[in-house]
Order: sequence, then C-alpha cells, then structure tokens
Amino acid sequence: MSKRITIKQIAAALHVSISTVSKALNDSYEISSETKRKIKEYAKKHKYKPNTLALSLQNKKTKTIGIIIPDILNHFFARVFSGIEKVATQKGYNMITCITNESYHKEVTTMEMLDNGSIDGFIACISEETLNLEKFEHFNRIIDNKTPLVLYDRVHKSIDCDKVVIDNIKSAYKATRYLMRYGCKNIAFISSIEGLNVGKFRAEGYKKALTKYGVKVDEKLTIRLTKKEELTNKINEMLDYKLVDGIFTVDESSAAIAIQVLNSRGLSVPDDVAIIGFTNGILSKHITPPLTTVNQFGTKIGEIAASRLIDKIEGKIDFDDNKTEIIRTELIERSSTKKAFIKF
Repeated sequence: MSKRITIKQIAAALHVSISTVSKALNDSYEISSETKRKIKEYAKKHKYKPNTLALSLQNKKTKTIGIIIPDILNHFFARVFSGIEKVATQKGYNMITCITNESYHKEVTTMEMLDNGSIDGFIACISEETLNLEKFEHFNRIIDNKTPLVLYDRVHKSIDCDKVVIDNIKSAYKATRYLMRYGCKNIAFISSIEGLNVGKFRAEGYKKALTKYGVKVDEKLTIRLTKKEELTNKINEMLDYKLVDGIFTVDESSAAIAIQVLNSRGLSVPDDVAIIGFTNGILSKHITPPLTTVNQFGTKIGEIAASRLIDKIEGKIDFDDNKTEIIRTELIERSSTKKAFIKF
C-alpha cells in the first residue's frame, strides 16, 4: 500500500508554500482560482486525504457529534435521526449513534464514555427509566464540562441546555377538540406511555379540552398504562362500561390496538367510533382505516437540533445562551375520522 501523500509533498511538487496548499484545499479567498484549481486537481489525482486526527488536535475539535436515541424501532426517532444526519453531513460532521433501549444505566455509561474528547457535543432524548428515576446528574456533568447538549422530545426543566420540543398539551387539546367538533360526546383517552412526561402532558391537554367545553372528565374513560401488554383488556373493560364514540390515543400503536378491539366487537371506525392518534408514522398511513393523527415533524426536530448544536460547537452561539425551540404540530386527516363537522 502506497504511503498517503501529504500537504508538504503537494507543496514541493507544485513549488508553492505549505500554507498556500492548506488554504487552497480549504477554498480560502486568499488564493487565486487558478492556483486552487491546480492544487485541488493534483491532490485529487494523488488521492490526498486530510489527516482528521491532526486536524482535530490542531482545532481541538473532532467534527463528531454523539446521538442518543432511546428506541431505534420507533418511527418518530428514525425521522429525527434522518434530520440530524442531513444537517450533520451538510456541515461536515460525523456521528456516533448510541441506542439506550430506555435504560438509565446505558444512557449514563454511553455519555460518560463519549465525553472524553471523542465528540464535540450531544443530541439526546432522555430514556424512560431516567425520567422515572428523575436522575439527571450525567446530563448536568456534561454541561459542567462545557460540552454542548441539545435535548429533543423528552426534556426536563432541571437540565439547563438547548431543547427542541413540541407543545404536547396544546397538540392533545386540539386533537380532542377536533373530536368534539366532529360531534363525539363520549371521548376516551388511551395512553401506554404513562411513564413518559410527554404522555402526561398529552393527558393534560385532553382533560383541558373537555373542561374548556363543559364536559366532565370521566376517569373510567381514560386508560393510562406504562406498557401495552394489558391494553386490549383495558379497552374491552372500558367499552363494557360505556360505549364511546371517539378515542384519542397518544401513540399510533395504541390506536392500532384500539381499532382491533373495536373490530372484534363489531364496531366500525369511523362510523361508530372516530379515532385520532399521535406521531404520524408508517403504521398511521397503512393501518385500516388510515389513521387521523398529530404529525410531530420529526425530521424538522432533528434538523433544528443539529443546527443548534453545531452553531454552539463552532462558537456562533454563546455556550450559556440556551433556547427552547417549540415546533408546531399538524393534524393530518385520514379515514379514521369523518370530514363532516358540527358547529362548535
């Protein structure tokens, strides 16, 4: 294998200074177009590649960011990652991606391992176990070490950093109000993510909408679980208690289970029961009937998180200048609800 050509060798071959080669390869305005063309052509012909380790030592930057994802099988997180990857690639950054599988311990060990000079900053979504334990010391250590951190989707007020979120309360409020405008009188609430703060916020939005329009909250029409294993039984128990005509679920898999239960009981969606879900993933589009859902714009969340982090890394934003970016959601209407509305 031939030895990698260096900037010094390119300079000697073209009879220019090392500084001129370096500036030309970095497209500096100080170097003429013709000189840049010759140097770049020579570098390409001889398969020159920059020494990234040397550059990182020189600049004290690795041009690498750490991405913490709690669940890779979740379509929303996949969309967030695609947005991060798009911006990181455009700006010349590499990524180290770690999956916590909702584990506090894995989250802690992963972030401690990477915060040793391996990366320039983190983009993270807090694991379910971490939220339940309310143990955030590892995030605060990252901040104390002056490592830029952006949290997305699941955040906590005790962590002082940049955040990119949606307004879960308002989004759930609007979804519930939509069902009320549609004419639903007995609207149920179904959640299998009660262990997450976003699930609690969506429950709050549901109750807020009912209260706003003079509908008493019936706790027997609310199902709030941390896992999906008991969801089918709980939905059947709820339907035995009272026949609902509208359901708001805070994730699309719970909506799919609800539709299965309704079908098994001979109830039609949306003729007998209208359903709205959350996230707008693949399941929402392909379930029968296709699900009316709250779109969180995961790709946009990822793009904004990556842009904010890289601006912090590159010193375009002061380290202590933290911002919470709230992304507006959108209700996408599909066949699980009808189009006709009543006056409201």
